[in-house]
Amino acid sequence: MRGLFTAGVLDVLMEHDVKFDGVIGVSAGACFGCNYKSGQIGRVIRYNKRFAADSRYCSWSSLFKTGDMFGADFCYRELPLELDVFDSNAFAANPIEFHVVATDCEDGKPVYRRLERADDAAFRWIQASASMPLVSRPVEIDGRHYLDGGLSDGIPLRYFESIGYERNVVITTRPHGYRKFPRKTTCLLKPFMRRYPAIYQALKTRHLWYNKALEYIDERVASGHAFLIAPKEPLPISRVCHDPDVMQRVYDIGRSAGEEGLQCMRF
Repeated sequence: MRGLFTAGVLDVLMEHDVKFDGVIGVSAGACFGCNYKSGQIGRVIRYNKRFAADSRYCSWSSLFKTGDMFGADFCYRELPLELDVFDSNAFAANPIEFHVVATDCEDGKPVYRRLERADDAAFRWIQASASMPLVSRPVEIDGRHYLDGGLSDGIPLRYFESIGYERNVVITTRPHGYRKFPRKTTCLLKPFMRRYPAIYQALKTRHLWYNKALEYIDERVASGHAFLIAPKEPLPISRVCHDPDVMQRVYDIGRSAGEEGLQCMRF
């Protein structure tokens, strides 16, 4: 739900007709960032508030019944195809490249996928990118299984530069200066990760590459190759939230950061 900050930033950029050559999103950044390519201002905050209390969208009952806390059929079929329709035609027509990151369950490595059409396959990749361990089932695509891209490359600036994007705007949902520390409780997850030991290893070492990614962002910002938009303080929301007012507050913080960023960006 910290991704609602990102949604606020992106809506401001769209309102000011700011266009990029490419976008890459991870986890909530994939779920919400795809609306940038479809040009649907306000859609993310609208449907999150509308379905905040809907057990089909996000709930413990959904986890027990389906294996996914965020109901897969509801989130990746019913919602975008029927309830708050995702503009697949606009997505396909927009020349902006859109990429997502997922983590391969077998080797724990990031997989980068460019999505050109908003079809069933694309929604599967977006679902995979946002499927957190333990509260989501691994997503099977072409015979392999994937989980949240944040396990292996949550801030893929290096990758985007490697495919030709030389100047980038990076949006993070943690304040500048934040650093991740190893969790003492990670060892408790080992029995649940027997089938996917590489995912368990990714969880154990995530703080190492994550902090290196943050240091690299600082280097690229200092050299003028990247521009960072981040909240000034920790966002007042947890990973799961059912309160529309809290959602709106975080979205508005993102809008303010987007407006402030526009004053400083150089295109």
